[in-house]
Amino acid sequence: MTKMADNASSVEIVEGCRLPVLRKNQEHEDEWPLAEILSVKEVSSRKLYYVHYIDFNKRLDEWVTGDRLDMKKLQFPKKEAKTPTKNGLPGSRPSSPEREVRKGLDLNVQSATAPSRGKTLPTPKRKVEAVPLATQVPPATPVPSLPSSTEASQASVFPAVREPNTFKSREDHEPISSLTTNGTARRLIPSQPGRKRKANCGGTDEMIKVLQYNNPQSASVFLPPPEDSQDSSDGIPSAPRMTGSLVSDRSHDDIVTRMKNIECIELGRHRLKPWYFSPYPQELTALPILYLCEFCLKYLKSLKCLQRHLTKCNLRHPPGNEIYRKGTISFFEIDGRKNKTYSQNLCLLAKCFLDHKTLYYDTDPFLFYVMTEYDSKGFHIVGYFSKEKESTEDYNVACILTLPPYQRRGYGKLLIEFSYELSKVEGKTGTPEKPLSDLGLLSYRSYWSQTILEILMDLKPDNGERPQITINEISEITSVKKEDVISTLQYLNLINYYKGQYILTLSEDIVDGHERAMQKRHLRIDPKCLHFTPKDWSKRGKW
Repeated sequence: MTKMADNASSVEIVEGCRLPVLRKNQEHEDEWPLAEILSVKEVSSRKLYYVHYIDFNKRLDEWVTGDRLDMKKLQFPKKEAKTPTKNGLPGSRPSSPEREVRKGLDLNVQSATAPSRGKTLPTPKRKVEAVPLATQVPPATPVPSLPSSTEASQASVFPAVREPNTFKSREDHEPISSLTTNGTARRLIPSQPGRKRKANCGGTDEMIKVLQYNNPQSASVFLPPPEDSQDSSDGIPSAPRMTGSLVSDRSHDDIVTRMKNIECIELGRHRLKPWYFSPYPQELTALPILYLCEFCLKYLKSLKCLQRHLTKCNLRHPPGNEIYRKGTISFFEIDGRKNKTYSQNLCLLAKCFLDHKTLYYDTDPFLFYVMTEYDSKGFHIVGYFSKEKESTEDYNVACILTLPPYQRRGYGKLLIEFSYELSKVEGKTGTPEKPLSDLGLLSYRSYWSQTILEILMDLKPDNGERPQITINEISEITSVKKEDVISTLQYLNLINYYKGQYILTLSEDIVDGHERAMQKRHLRIDPKCLHFTPKDWSKRGKW
């Protein structure tokens, strides 16, 4: 280690260099992943390096000392190729009349299509950060586009026969191929040499057959997954959104925003270590601890300032209306226009743990639903989700977060379940804004899987035949958007082709795993405790 430190001091390491850096993995074993140097600073005549581990989530970025760097494999940043000069100015290309005309047209188009609220048009990013809430998820089966719901056909009922080696495991199963023309699915079955395809998959109204081992039940038809699904087969995101709280922003590429700027946050009885950059005032980012009032979320620079603030702060719960209470769990609905300061402070706190969030100040078009836990001192924030008052794309969640001290305790699924309960009251189906964080994707997949399996396993036989259900019916019962239902069925690998029919096969492993998961899920939303009246936000007077 001493030798590596000497090398680090003899060779000047600059921003952009790449080299292996020592870190501990989850098993507390030493490993040397490749990392990029984002910044260098000197503290007490000792150099520190801010590193980003390549192919790791940004929340693992950290300051390290020189003795953790492997100088033998140091890679210096490549110099950009020089382009021909224009008027003697370096870095610019010679112009042509055609290019000048195109440039003028591009400027006109950008100004005409620029989004409201002063935001610039973002550029699409091809790099997609894989799977927060913290472990990575294996890639899902490629998903074809959704067919027209008018193409419905009835599937015949068949016996539930358990044949050896008929149903393959997730690893051994052949991928489902797809080919779409004019929005309709032409192929959606595993490739089988020498075997003709007998039927095309119908629309969302087509019955699906459900085959469950040891407890034969009903059936349904599988639909190709959604175009809006996050599990895209090519891994390339669609064009950036122009609205919502996850709209892409060019400032996200700035080197400053790639680095955590808050060392520690004290919120009530918890001290939180932020994962990402958050635009708190710059004079507060140099402090060792940033203090927040846990009730109004106001940020203060010292413990003495916080104590003085608490003598004057009358809040003991989030502002807004309490629309749900059961036991110690409560939900408060907060209007981003009526309670702007609280909403902005909430967004600043959330940005510490949400990498893709870019909305902090324009909170007027949003509602915030804050989940709290009650004790004798007041209502303590556990997590929250926000949603647009008017969403043209059926989004029922914009951002969703469970604070780190409350993670892995079931609160994330409770927030998701509550968002769908609101959609049920509104009489709509909903879906979360994309892209989901890695942890968010895990939570949503788990919730969708448990909810859909609960529906399928509760189906009862009808007149001695297995009951049947459509994708539309599952969507209406759960308020989960059809595209999410389809992508979940495909992610679980429940789809099989059997005797000319597309069937959902609930194996013993799936059933046992679901029952074990439901036994651990103690926190559930009780619709009887929800007191919520939806508003028609299309009338501006309601704002």
